[in-house]
Amino acid sequence: MLPRFLPLEDGKDSFLRTQSKPLPIRTIKIFLLFLTLAFGVLVLSMYATRYFDVRSAILQPKVSIVHPCAEEENELKQWIKAPLSLMHNMSDEELFWRASLVPLLEKYPYKRVPKVAFMFLTRGPLPLSPLWEKFFQGHEEHYSIYVHSLPGYRPEFASDSVFYQRQIPSQLLHPQVAEWGKINMIDAERRLLANALLDLSNERFVLLSESCIPLKNFTIIYSYLTKSNHSFVNSFDDPSSLGRGRYNPKMAPEITVSQWRKGAQWFEVDRKLAARLVADTKYYPKFKDFCKPACYVDEHYFPTMLAIETPRLISNRTVTWVDWSRGGAHPATFGRGDVNEEFLKRIIEGQSCLYNGQPSSVCFLFARKFAPSALEPLLNFTSNLLGF
Repeated sequence: MLPRFLPLEDGKDSFLRTQSKPLPIRTIKIFLLFLTLAFGVLVLSMYATRYFDVRSAILQPKVSIVHPCAEEENELKQWIKAPLSLMHNMSDEELFWRASLVPLLEKYPYKRVPKVAFMFLTRGPLPLSPLWEKFFQGHEEHYSIYVHSLPGYRPEFASDSVFYQRQIPSQLLHPQVAEWGKINMIDAERRLLANALLDLSNERFVLLSESCIPLKNFTIIYSYLTKSNHSFVNSFDDPSSLGRGRYNPKMAPEITVSQWRKGAQWFEVDRKLAARLVADTKYYPKFKDFCKPACYVDEHYFPTMLAIETPRLISNRTVTWVDWSRGGAHPATFGRGDVNEEFLKRIIEGQSCLYNGQPSSVCFLFARKFAPSALEPLLNFTSNLLGF
């Protein structure tokens, strides 16, 4: 049956009026209930998502909530790890500046194993390297090696040698030859110290030559150096022409004749003094300008500077034995015919000195000068006399 169409006052059909009637109350209630439920589900899902994200972060440490800590740890490692390679492009000026950066806080915020830096100042080859290889064996975490040789020398150590790739660069733009008694010898020594200071684990720094040998095993030498309250720098007042006679009055007022000191070139210092030697700009110019042969700068610069600046921190003795009894400008050299049990015992035993303020019979840790021909007999005495 078709619906009836009644005429309206405005001329429109009553069908349109019947379609515009208000919704029933029940329909409105159902719609509001649906909206309320939908909002509740939305709030519940947001809460659940947040809860499970946090719980997942706690159970899985690799997610982003803990990532910043890992980044901080890696950042610290970037600062404290030793350089991967000793070769670099820094000039001496840049190197000394970088090496002189010293932390003001003495307590390290990480587990640090102190190392001894063995710094070899050589002309070229290390003929006694097999002896040193045996000495270092098994103590890899407690030492570092640095070799400074003439600019043109290219070492050929095997990849399993402790000396492999341990040569430091000479001055970048103008390679320097370290000459006995001249300022470039001091430059080479400071260059060794500066490169060794780049490794924050290095705590003690000992200068050696290609003719040096160890007189004790590694454990004894390491303990002796790392437990010492002093650095082993020979420094004394020599009133003779070979001491005060080398002083130049033009060094005043930074250095007076009463402050002038002499000592052995072969030193051993701790990290604090090593940084001082590298950072010095007060005394170095005076020695460069006014200490030239017959003033031998390597015998006076460090002994004088440290006697002025840090007299209580040096022992005023060396730990490297040499024999000056034969006279001349250089100490005696020992070859195959000189090395025997009696000779070595005379160096090792029967000594007397002070160590940390107490009398000690262990005074020398190293000795020089030994010729290449001395290697074979020295190797024969390593186990029973030298202890390694």
